[in-house]
Amino acid sequence: MKNILTIIKKEFARFFKDRRLILTTLILPGLLIYLVYSFMGSGLLEQVQTDENYVTQVYTINAPDSFENYIQPALDAAGFKTKYTNIQTTEKDQILKDIEAQEVDLLIEFEEDFDEKVAAMGNQTGQTAPYIYMYYNSVKNESQMAYAMFEEAFTQYESTMTNRFDINPSSDIQFDLASNEDITGTIFGMLLPFLILMFLFSGCMSVAPESIAGEKERGTIATLLVTPIKRSELAIGKITSLSVIAVLCAISSFIGTIASLPKMIGMEGGQMTISYQFGHYIALLLIIISTVLVMIGLISIISAFAKSVKEATTLVTPLMILVMVVGIIAMFSEATQVGSFWMYLIPIYNSLKVMGNVFSFHLPLVPILLTILSNIIFSIVFVYLLTKMFNSERVMFSR
Repeated sequence: MKNILTIIKKEFARFFKDRRLILTTLILPGLLIYLVYSFMGSGLLEQVQTDENYVTQVYTINAPDSFENYIQPALDAAGFKTKYTNIQTTEKDQILKDIEAQEVDLLIEFEEDFDEKVAAMGNQTGQTAPYIYMYYNSVKNESQMAYAMFEEAFTQYESTMTNRFDINPSSDIQFDLASNEDITGTIFGMLLPFLILMFLFSGCMSVAPESIAGEKERGTIATLLVTPIKRSELAIGKITSLSVIAVLCAISSFIGTIASLPKMIGMEGGQMTISYQFGHYIALLLIIISTVLVMIGLISIISAFAKSVKEATTLVTPLMILVMVVGIIAMFSEATQVGSFWMYLIPIYNSLKVMGNVFSFHLPLVPILLTILSNIIFSIVFVYLLTKMFNSERVMFSR
């Protein structure tokens, strides 16, 4: 145990005494993620929002009385600022060019005698309905918004004329029985497990190759191997210390993501319900620790095969791609679905599934225990394999 602690202290000293390593590994990832995600969220929000004082330019052809008596007042009541201009058919081509040039927002063309033809149809079937043509430019946000608003207004107006029944007509009754907690859990259960996984993996990649392949490249690991220390103690010390550092790296990135998430998905503070209990945090902590042990074990074994840090990074790349694919598969699976027990015996995938359950406000005890237990077993296997590699002169002293 004393030798293991010595190895852990050595790794911690190597890492925490290097200010540049602390800056690039612990501070910059979270800070950059926060800045990039925040700017992305703010930029995307500006792209889809319109100016509150903007006056939409709408041109009409053959506008009927129903348009002036129903559609216009309905949109005005909704606070939609619009300037209407009625034109002749001969001016249509010019207005279409203006819409294409993003100078005009919308052109609405009604069939002649629109109201009379609608009234003549009544509830009869088999007749051709009078048309309404709406020309817009989807590249311009204001034009796209105007089209959507008028389309909805016309749809509601049409339903009042041929209404046979209403679906959910009362606004006082809650028809969607999903709670705010369910909505929050669905969003978090889909996004956060994948993000956490990638942060954990990037943290492991930033420390494991340097600790093993780097020392192998510099020849310093040979000094450790000739000391009277068990290879198993060296492997356990390496994996334990690297796991702690990797978790710290992941925490930095995770904090940056959580801080920028409201801007990223267009939320204001307090609109999303978060009510995780103490058990959720404990389960998440144990899952993250066991997952990091698996990742560090895998990357350490690959790094032990490599002759340099550059080669180790290259060899780890296929593993990173595989982890990303598994993460994407788990992201689009049902977060609250428990599934078969064997799923929780598959490294990485089991952690994603259980984290999805936890973030969805579920605590399935058996899957959580299976995941943690299987991850620990895999970690022990990886420690054993790394010990064997440390015992192999052909592997450790190859140049």
